Amino acid sequence: MTNEPLKVLCIHGVGHGDKDPQLVPTWTKAIEDGIHRWLPGQQVVCDFLFYDELFSDAKLDAATVAEAIAKLTLSGIVHGIGDWLGLSRDFGGMQDTLRWTAGMVAQWADEEKLRAAARQSVLDAIAKYDPRIVVAHSLGSLISYDALGRKANSAVMAGRDYITLGSQIGNPFVRDALGGRIMGLLQADQWFHLYNSHDKAFAAQIKLKDPNFQQVSTDFDIDFLDHDAIQYLTHPNTLNTVWRKVAGPGVMSRALVQSAREVSVAVRTPRRRALLVGINDYPNPANQLEGCVNDVFLMSSILQECGFEAEDIRVVLNDRATASGILQRMQWLLDGAEDKQDRVFFYSGHGAQIPQYGENGKVDHVDECLVPYDFDWSMAKAITDVQFHELYSQLPYDTSFLAIFDCCHSGGMTRDGGPRVRGLAPPDDIRHRMLQWNVKEQMWEERKLEPDNPQVDSWKNKGAGSPAVDYAGQTGATRRLGRAMALRSLSNKEYDAMRKAFDHKGPYLPVLLEACQENQLSYEYRDGATSYGAFTYTVTQIFRTSCAGGKHMTWQQLLKGTQEKLARLKYNQTPVLVGPDKVIRKAIPWK
Repeated sequence: MTNEPLKVLCIHGVGHGDKDPQLVPTWTKAIEDGIHRWLPGQQVVCDFLFYDELFSDAKLDAATVAEAIAKLTLSGIVHGIGDWLGLSRDFGGMQDTLRWTAGMVAQWADEEKLRAAARQSVLDAIAKYDPRIVVAHSLGSLISYDALGRKANSAVMAGRDYITLGSQIGNPFVRDALGGRIMGLLQADQWFHLYNSHDKAFAAQIKLKDPNFQQVSTDFDIDFLDHDAIQYLTHPNTLNTVWRKVAGPGVMSRALVQSAREVSVAVRTPRRRALLVGINDYPNPANQLEGCVNDVFLMSSILQECGFEAEDIRVVLNDRATASGILQRMQWLLDGAEDKQDRVFFYSGHGAQIPQYGENGKVDHVDECLVPYDFDWSMAKAITDVQFHELYSQLPYDTSFLAIFDCCHSGGMTRDGGPRVRGLAPPDDIRHRMLQWNVKEQMWEERKLEPDNPQVDSWKNKGAGSPAVDYAGQTGATRRLGRAMALRSLSNKEYDAMRKAFDHKGPYLPVLLEACQENQLSYEYRDGATSYGAFTYTVTQIFRTSCAGGKHMTWQQLLKGTQEKLARLKYNQTPVLVGPDKVIRKAIPWK
């Protein structure tokens, strides 16, 4: 303990912090108690930044709030919040809670003048109070990270600790507004991110591997939102981890943190790792396939010939391939991936498209998804683009991640006497979302989707083959599996400016190798009496032949060979390759 007071700058979250008489005394006591647990008698001085007037004066209407709710809940990490908040256009009828939660986040994301003023208020407060620790809750973490995470302000946190709690920084909508990627505060002594998996106020995890970053699990379940700052600050894991480490020099030094990091590097994950999923035996007999399990074993043999160790390849088949089972294994696949490491995800089974409601409350787009064993046409029992994106978007840029999909997304069922199709047609209640009654013809017809998507107009004139169209689909309406760009809500100019400000390249982009185009079907093939996916069998055959001849194919050459062979065999499916240009033009890095 020193004679110097330990200064803490506190930045409250959503809600009227300036009108809450309990905020200052309760925060102060929680922080003092945490510090005194490890440094009894240490003088603690808590200063507070209030910023509510900035948001009170900013424009906000019901449409903006409804749009923010829709985007904030895209992540799939929030359950039930949408029903509670509602999407009412009657602003006068909205709960005050809504105005001061999602409404404030919407204002922050949409109004650059407001964001700039909020950033400056944080920088001014740090300059005025010179805190040793910055504690930021909820929206306070957004405005503080927006200031401190920018390259121009990187030195501001030198010698300071940063604690975020109930934070939306990692939420896809918020991350979008930060250029699509979260970067660490490398000059800070330590950054602790307190995360409660029950927090329904759009809070999210952050995946960073920086030596001075630590995510701390602080689960509590006391009310509907589970967003209370005091519960975060007094959680046992906060007391025993965070306050112990920030209590003062010598309790837990940066050198010890770096030493722990070096130990973890010594036992890092394998250089190559693969997850292979195959589903033949769907519960509905009409949906069952034949060749998917064979595809998995064929792909495993190819990977092992290419240097993947058998113990580093996980397989999940049929009734074990539930939505939760696949997602848990995908975390095993991608968590901890380092630069120069190879990761492969292979899926063989059904694909589907789920019509979805947009921010305007109307069905205006479809989401592609993989169909796990327990699929029921709900987002909770599907493997969606957003879930997939969450797992890979923060990967190190030099990681090699290949995703191979042998399925289709445009629908279809098995037809007697014809090839078996790997796609599901929706049940009638889901299909109704896509139909309208033609009064003149007295028949049902398919509705034309009109997405409320600011990117669409900029894509329309680019045509097929452009990176934007390849990633987002030719209409811009479909959020296509694996396409991180499709989550972006900024214009190209704003997006580039944000990436430059935060000194990153945007979200990680994987290499995607798909069995067919978005308006086609993926078929099965019988090799004698043994079934495979026509695409999987062909692509592995082309690759094996190339390797046997001593050639090193590029991903583009592999695609071209596969397309040509399927065309010669009269399959009406054209495989697709999407990925960073510099990667797909290089030789495949496997023998």
